[in-house]
Amino acid sequence: MSNQENKAEKVEQQEYTIKIIPHKGANVRSIRLPERWIKYGLASLAAGAVLLAGAFGYSTYSSYSLRNEAAQIERLQQVNNVQQEQLLQLSKKANSLQNELNELSQVEMELRQLTGVEGGSTDSPDSNGGDGTHNGQGGPVGQELKIENVSAVLDDLERRVAARKVSIQQLREAMKQQQELIAYQESINASTPSIWPASGDVSSPYGLRWGGSDYHPGIDIANDCGTPIVATADGVVTDAGWNSGGYGNMVDIDHGNGYMTRYAHAESVAVSPGQAVKRGQIIAYMGNTGYSTGPHLHYEVRVNGKAVNPAGYL
Repeated sequence: MSNQENKAEKVEQQEYTIKIIPHKGANVRSIRLPERWIKYGLASLAAGAVLLAGAFGYSTYSSYSLRNEAAQIERLQQVNNVQQEQLLQLSKKANSLQNELNELSQVEMELRQLTGVEGGSTDSPDSNGGDGTHNGQGGPVGQELKIENVSAVLDDLERRVAARKVSIQQLREAMKQQQELIAYQESINASTPSIWPASGDVSSPYGLRWGGSDYHPGIDIANDCGTPIVATADGVVTDAGWNSGGYGNMVDIDHGNGYMTRYAHAESVAVSPGQAVKRGQIIAYMGNTGYSTGPHLHYEVRVNGKAVNPAGYL
């Protein structure tokens, strides 16, 4: 056998001995391990340690990733919940504004009818350019409900509500002016002599009479004594009682705005100076007092102190 072969055999047969020495003097035990077994064992241990470290690292990374994903999902859920709540609140506000707009549109329409102001609102759900005979609806399909979409609707509704409130305020002011004008006209009408002061026949007209030899500043209405005489407009009694100038028992009423009426030759008067009277209220009773040829009422209408024809006010 050559030297090289001996060396190779020694290398192959190199072994390690592990001795186990027990306590209390028992027999020592020896374990012989070939070198290659030890090498294989160490290599296996190293490979196992590497695998174990890799498994631990992967487990740690996976756990960390899962925790991050769970936290991110939770955050997204929270954001989604907040957005859903915002959408719900915005939707409620939009519905409230739409209801308010519908109510305002109805009020505006009623005010326009009362005031006679032309124009109309097309904000009503039943509106079809003003006649309310159709209710068509439509739009693109599958539109996602987003906060910005609802916000845009809210902005539009708030603008329309504000404009409707301004319009209603203007209509109310117009209606107030109309009411004030009507009240003023009614007060003017109430203070303008415009009804017959008594029942009977016109026995003498206004103006020239008896062949042009006498000027008559009023009209005479003949009837029985005791026939009621009424105020021809609202006013205040300025004179009531006997007149020595030929009128006999007489009542003068100031109606304001330059109007005054006189009722003469009464049998008796039923009012006193300073008393406020209403149109149609009894102020005296027909008679034959003063310069008179028979029972009748002498009725005058004066404007700014000048006698005018009462026929123009009857």
